Amino acid sequence: MVQRQLPKVGELLELMQFKKPELDARKRRLDAALTIGDLRAIAKRRTPKAAFDYTDGAAEGELSLDRARRAFEDVEFHPDILRPAADVDTSCEILGGPSALPFGIAPTGFTRLMQTEGETAGASAAAAAGIPFTLSTLGTTSIEDVKAATLREPQGPIPGRNWFQLYVMKDRDISYGLVERAAKAGFDTLQFTVDTPIAGARLRDKRNGFSIPPQLTVGTIVNAIPRPWWWYDFLTTPKLEFASLSTTGGTVGELLNAAMDPTISYDDLDVIRGMWPGKIVVKGVQNVQDAARLVDQGVDGIVLSNHGGRQLDRAPIPFHLLPKVVREVGKDATVMVDTGIMNGADIVASIALGAKFTLIGRAYLYGLMAGGRQGVDRTIAILRSEIERTMTLLGVSSLDELEPRHVTQLTRLVPVDGSAVDTRV
Repeated sequence: MVQRQLPKVGELLELMQFKKPELDARKRRLDAALTIGDLRAIAKRRTPKAAFDYTDGAAEGELSLDRARRAFEDVEFHPDILRPAADVDTSCEILGGPSALPFGIAPTGFTRLMQTEGETAGASAAAAAGIPFTLSTLGTTSIEDVKAATLREPQGPIPGRNWFQLYVMKDRDISYGLVERAAKAGFDTLQFTVDTPIAGARLRDKRNGFSIPPQLTVGTIVNAIPRPWWWYDFLTTPKLEFASLSTTGGTVGELLNAAMDPTISYDDLDVIRGMWPGKIVVKGVQNVQDAARLVDQGVDGIVLSNHGGRQLDRAPIPFHLLPKVVREVGKDATVMVDTGIMNGADIVASIALGAKFTLIGRAYLYGLMAGGRQGVDRTIAILRSEIERTMTLLGVSSLDELEPRHVTQLTRLVPVDGSAVDTRV
């Protein structure tokens, strides 16, 4: 028989400790976010539908994005037991410089439409974390202001770095001018993007009537009513300006089609290579043959990417391509990967299969929409914690210890035999 007694007040107080309330609403909601998915849910509540869907959506049926995320979910890890990994080192050398973590922030366009702090929040958070930040050609903060935001951040043991992403425009002088400005500002790496000769069919934007600048309709007004803070920020902060667009007015796809040049070629790459003094990386590589040719052309690195699923739907899955490309060119060039990364474990799996680095796009933007600069800090903190925990559970103390044997890529998509055979006679 269990002997029962009346509870003693002193013992109850020991068992019941009330948590001090957090009065800062932003900090309270961000502290409650334990995953990137949690940040996405906050972002969706706080951002007008058109701006959120521009970030969250992909091309056509959004199959490429869904498959990329599923590829990371279909990873099986193989941990080593009885291998102490108490002190995990997540730092690495990438493209001639250090990074405190094996990921950087990918280039994103029209970023201040998602949250008014935009690229400034991303660049300063990246600098504080000691990781690279990439500014898009279609960014809404100038090259010089991004550099200034990086320099304003107190420099830790690993300083912040700036990379610049380049689209080759129909007006080549615009692109050349951006290259010169980025070099002058001290950006150390150029990402030459090759998967956007025209805009993909981003159907969410068309259905929402999403345009630059935003156009008011009955629908947008109704959607804005529960989100007055977004409109207050948008209307009381400096006008959106674009480094590469002299005129605006139309959907994002229309603006891209007006600016981009579908005739870009290896000749353009040669011209830019001759202009750029730092490292040059080609972003948007989607097969082994192109990777090999680019390495022969002398690029410093490649990014396996299908543009976050925002261009060609049903494009190859970058994570599935990774082992083949690493075997082909990994000894001669830096291989990186993006698209679909939503967890630090995704990053660990990529490094184990040979990637030297990864890039996050939507994960960063979900944090930005959820809480500005503090939200980006939270994104980085979540991914850092997941990376460290996954490495510790695998029994590895550094990124160099990660090997292909630690990962099996499970797949639900298996090519049909003969589907790629040329049957022409």
